[in-house]
Amino acid sequence: MIPIIQREPLSSRTLSTLKGYQSEIDEKKTYADQIVEANRLWNSRKRNVCFREIKSALTDMCSGAKRCCYCEDSLADEIEHIWPKNFYPEKTFLWENYLYVCGPCNGPKGNQFAIFESTDTTYIVLNHSEEGHINRPPLGRPVFINPREENPLDFLWLDVMGKTFVFTPLEEDNSLISYHKASYTIRVLRLNTRSALVAARKNAYSNYRARLREYVSQKNQGHPTEELQNFIRGIKTEHHPTVWYEMKRQHAHIPELAELFQIAPEALEW
Repeated sequence: MIPIIQREPLSSRTLSTLKGYQSEIDEKKTYADQIVEANRLWNSRKRNVCFREIKSALTDMCSGAKRCCYCEDSLADEIEHIWPKNFYPEKTFLWENYLYVCGPCNGPKGNQFAIFESTDTTYIVLNHSEEGHINRPPLGRPVFINPREENPLDFLWLDVMGKTFVFTPLEEDNSLISYHKASYTIRVLRLNTRSALVAARKNAYSNYRARLREYVSQKNQGHPTEELQNFIRGIKTEHHPTVWYEMKRQHAHIPELAELFQIAPEALEW
């Protein structure tokens, strides 16, 4: 789950178009009608000219070759509503509510969402009544980590030292809100239960290490800066950037990395 850096804002024309779309939803009198209108308008307008610019901007937020902002592995080809439009129709056409993700992440995440209603760690999982009574969610803060507003690495820890390459909460104290945000997000996105993702992170570690070793070798041989930049670009565009971030965060405890970063301390800034 990559840290998202906000790129150039959308054009005023596109933002105005989104605002107009949203107003059509907001003017509906009931919450249930707003949900119906949100889905109708989204399905009819998500492929129009306005969304060409949106998709281009979202692509810039992806890692590597348009990789999913959640799993960092698969092709990002679906626009995800971080706050689900079936619970928050007022955020259907909100630019800040979008991410580019892959189907295997977007499908299971879907409408899964939970909020903290108070300052303690108790949270409620949202759902609409099976009896057909649809009510607005109570006010609260999201449990799911929002990478448009939060750095996932402030909550998550990827085990590089132990070479398991699974995510755990950064804070192990279950009395902390951060622990529950991490645990909930890991579970909803199935970041550890999809074995292919764990294997891909292991491969990414080997790739990053190989690129760093080659960079150090070329640097020691006195190759020009222009050639060394190729290795830097390769690292910056590799899949699974969280693996690289964790290699930097944990390098002092991993002898093979400690040695490489000692020779090339500038790599800690990449």
